[in-house]
Amino acid sequence: MDFKRILRGPYIYILIALVGIWIGWAVISQAGTQQIDTQKGLQQLADDKVSSVVVNSTEQRVDLKLKDGATEQFYYATPRGEDVINAVDNANLPDGYTDRVQQGNWFLSLLGIVLPFLIIGALFWFLLSSAQGGGSKVMQFGKSRAKMNNKENPQVSFADVAGSDEAIEELHEIKEFLQEPAKFQAVGAKIPKGVLLYGPPGTGKTLLARAVAGEAGVPFYSISGSDFVEMFVGVGASRVRDLFDQAKQNAPAIVFIDEIDAVGRHRGAGIGGGNDEREQTLNQLLVEMDGFDGKTNVILIAATNRPDVLDPALLRPGRFDRQIGVDAPSLDGRKQILEVHAKGKPLAASVDLELLARKTPGFTGADLANVLNEAALLTARSNAQLIDNRALDEAVDRVMAGPQRRTRIMSDQEKLITAYHEGGHALAAAAMRHTDPVTKITILPRGRALGYTMVLPLEDKYSVTRNELLDQLTYAMGGRVAEEIVFHDPTTGASNDIEKATSTARKMVTEYGMSRAVGSVKLGSGSSEPFVGREMGGGSGRDYSENIAETVDAETRALLEAAHDEAYEVLNANRDILDRLAGELLEKETLDAPELVEIFKDVRKLPERPQWLSSDKRPVSNLPAIEFPGKAASTAAEPSDTESSSKPRRRPFGNPGIAPA
Repeated sequence: MDFKRILRGPYIYILIALVGIWIGWAVISQAGTQQIDTQKGLQQLADDKVSSVVVNSTEQRVDLKLKDGATEQFYYATPRGEDVINAVDNANLPDGYTDRVQQGNWFLSLLGIVLPFLIIGALFWFLLSSAQGGGSKVMQFGKSRAKMNNKENPQVSFADVAGSDEAIEELHEIKEFLQEPAKFQAVGAKIPKGVLLYGPPGTGKTLLARAVAGEAGVPFYSISGSDFVEMFVGVGASRVRDLFDQAKQNAPAIVFIDEIDAVGRHRGAGIGGGNDEREQTLNQLLVEMDGFDGKTNVILIAATNRPDVLDPALLRPGRFDRQIGVDAPSLDGRKQILEVHAKGKPLAASVDLELLARKTPGFTGADLANVLNEAALLTARSNAQLIDNRALDEAVDRVMAGPQRRTRIMSDQEKLITAYHEGGHALAAAAMRHTDPVTKITILPRGRALGYTMVLPLEDKYSVTRNELLDQLTYAMGGRVAEEIVFHDPTTGASNDIEKATSTARKMVTEYGMSRAVGSVKLGSGSSEPFVGREMGGGSGRDYSENIAETVDAETRALLEAAHDEAYEVLNANRDILDRLAGELLEKETLDAPELVEIFKDVRKLPERPQWLSSDKRPVSNLPAIEFPGKAASTAAEPSDTESSSKPRRRPFGNPGIAPA
């Protein structure tokens, strides 16, 4: 109920006026009448001072009009009723007396019956209006809450979307379907009924849908998946019907459902049964998508972060004919996104957006927009006029690792331990042959970490080799090994490193088939993002024996022990560099890539690992391994080791790595 609207209207003032009139009449009607005791009233009658009397038996009140013109009244109890009557009869009243008997009022009697029902009805109306968000929607809770795109609002076009060229191409074709359907019908092509946009959060799925709305020039209805489900049974299905009825009446049109997994989850998992409200809503959605007329130009666009939990019937051709993945952008895509979000922001001449794009692998469009916004906020906070590289670097650090904890004061001992811990990570990474380059080390507390080492790739890649994974395990253990070697007393700072290393090693054994003892077998049918309904339905869990489980544990431990040994060997062989690196960190607190290159120029690398075979029965080819493009020169430029001169070199994996303290 909109109380502000009621208070602003005339009704409240009319009510106040009526109440004021009633109170005023009551006060005026009683003005001049003096209330006296019962004994005094009887005495007035006995002394013949009264000219007229009105006896009100209902209220047990006697109104006296005195001979001098004054008026008085008194009340009496039931036992004294006879005394009052006798006193009135015996009094000498020039104007006589009157008995007033209260007559029944049919209107008041009817009001006494109807009023409780009116109050109950008003209360029920209030509850309905509160539940539905306003009195105007009491009888409209089954109507769709979809918002129709208003042409007066700022429009988003495909020019405002960067880094998703494939998705834009697919959606551009959808726009042409709606604008020129005859062109496609002439060759027998059918308009897709649905387009599903899926991908990680922040990659621009909703922005793409808004761009379609701005480009198509047709009615565009947008709604969230959670808006279908309400407190009343059947409301979701009713809203689905109403939504598609509106779209059909205004065809050609586009319907956009954001976060469709809220209503389109997998059915039949044993939760809620067939009477589940979401299941009814999903069934109605399936029926509506099947009921589209072939010539009705209505297209459904949906977005979700979890396509794995959607019902298979929703994903089949004929419903969502096209499923478009919207992933994190590539290097060129990140540069384009930065250029879009940099419009209107004063950048210093030294800012290189391509270099910034290289520093942010794995960032989504939302992350990049946040980086530029954080940089602008930092610039304004420092009263500067231009956004420079220092502000951008700080913004990247804030997005990746959290804000700097200036209030966390570390003792000299903790700073020393953190410096050697982070130095161990960085030195282990620099001494391995398949790691990404170390670009930054800091011992300034940021987020939940006391410090961190940033390891970023040279370029985007979408797969990783076994040697690269083993190198990741080694430099993850570098911090713990540095504490063991230098202080002979490890700390709890390596807990996160051990957790990540254990997860990687277990995946190598159970998912990637990189263990000879287990073989190329996928163990466990679970998902990294489990769906509880499917799990309870028996769709996931452990599918291997206890013997295999023991083997998995043993292989995981062996990988971690080997990484621990490699880190120990690297740090002992380069102890002088480790001490120098820790000293530089204590002095400067943060070291960037140019300074690290100078420190690590004399690092002694580990030799290449022996060739790994999945089985002795499957030896490698007699032909030499193929060199990767651009690697031959870099291999020749590095100091040669006795066991590594003939081995191919690999480019690092394309995901950024941060080894926190």
